[in-house]
Amino acid sequence: MDHTTTAGQATPARKTRWYRQLYFWVLTAIVFGILLGWLAPAAGIAMEPIGTTFVNAMKMLIGPIVFLTIVGGIASVADLKKVGMTGLKALTYFQIGTICALAFGLVAINIFRLGDGVNADASTIKTTESAAKLIDAGQHQEWWQFLTHIIPNSIVGPFVEGDILQIIFIAVVFGIALNAMGKVGAPVLDGVQRLTAVMFKILGFIMKAAPIGAFGAMAYAVGKFGVSSLTSMGGLIALFYATSILFVVIVLGSVMAFLKLNIFTMIRHLKEEYMLILGTSTAEPALPGLMRKLEHAGVKKETVGLVVPTGYSFNLDGAAIYLSLAALYIAQATNTNLTIGQQLGLLAVMLLTSKGAAGVAGGGFIALTATLTTLGTIPAAGIMLIFGIDKFMSECRALVNFTGNAVATLFIAWWDRTLDADRARRVFAGETVEPLAAEDPVHAGEATSIDANLSEYGHHTSQDAKHRTADPALDRSPAYSESI
Repeated sequence: MDHTTTAGQATPARKTRWYRQLYFWVLTAIVFGILLGWLAPAAGIAMEPIGTTFVNAMKMLIGPIVFLTIVGGIASVADLKKVGMTGLKALTYFQIGTICALAFGLVAINIFRLGDGVNADASTIKTTESAAKLIDAGQHQEWWQFLTHIIPNSIVGPFVEGDILQIIFIAVVFGIALNAMGKVGAPVLDGVQRLTAVMFKILGFIMKAAPIGAFGAMAYAVGKFGVSSLTSMGGLIALFYATSILFVVIVLGSVMAFLKLNIFTMIRHLKEEYMLILGTSTAEPALPGLMRKLEHAGVKKETVGLVVPTGYSFNLDGAAIYLSLAALYIAQATNTNLTIGQQLGLLAVMLLTSKGAAGVAGGGFIALTATLTTLGTIPAAGIMLIFGIDKFMSECRALVNFTGNAVATLFIAWWDRTLDADRARRVFAGETVEPLAAEDPVHAGEATSIDANLSEYGHHTSQDAKHRTADPALDRSPAYSESI
């Protein structure tokens, strides 16, 4: 991407040296974090505040960024019917993707049957205090609650609690209302776009601390849970990772091939976000970076703003694979025989429960317990059999969820006939491409080498206001709608 000077003249972008790129320092921090947690567990556990502080700082921005992006996207489009159709297409794709992911997990655990021979007696399984809370929450989680949970009790509450699903609901309603107001709403829309620029500027500041946050989170995880769990149940962990990799390569790779794109070049292009997820064990901190990079790759802002945040609640491919694997493993370990019909029933229940605890702490276990309780044939206490290794599978879940949402956004953009596949192919391949018409230039003096990649997607021009007309209808042209 060409950089421009304050005078507006383009200057060639300089290649950032590998040792000054963000992903290199995050990866290095992860390695040092693993070593510290392994060699000095007490010191690793003491690093917990560093990791949690960074993750909290990132989560602080997720709600506002999701809200502002969705509002800006919906309020800028000329035809609201297109927004509704995009939402329906996204939900349809999410359900099909979830079914495929659940089926992958069911097939894998039925082939390898790792739970056979464990012979665990559910009545004698003891639960820890933390696990008991998750089991209790899951037992009181009904399959329909994710529908009623969408509507918040207050406008402020979802932002305080970080409930993405409720924030999406508020943003969609607000964006539709703002769109319907026409000229009266134009100043508000302009303010939304300017606030979005501020949020991404703050994000750029926080991202500089990503290596420190990844170090603290990884040191704590290894120091707290140790590596003994890896060796004691390495088979189940290996099966989950292998199944997830096959799902990404076969299913998501096929979708990308259909779009005439390469899944591996996309993954390489998103390497900074993958390193961040690997270090923090959650995909939320990588959400803003994914949105910016997809916009830069040629996906319209309104599509990115609607599909990516919604996918974080409804398109959890990694969590779906985990749920089906874990549920069948517990059934096998407790000698609970399930017929094909019962397993298909389990899959149907998981289509709902997998979305019921999205964004909730311990959501994977809550969803798993809710599934087992709803089905009634597999003892819920059996989740203690995998409680100790859950942490070592959370990174993989988050990585697959993240990849699935990236592919989903590209596919929905193609479905809407708004995907610039040629530009996406060039961007993913690392080629230098011209900025989009609505993209603002990056002033060379503003970007440091370590966050040069992020700065391509996080800066906004203050000059675009000069090119807007006084007529809001003209301001809502495609170029204007992409300008945040």
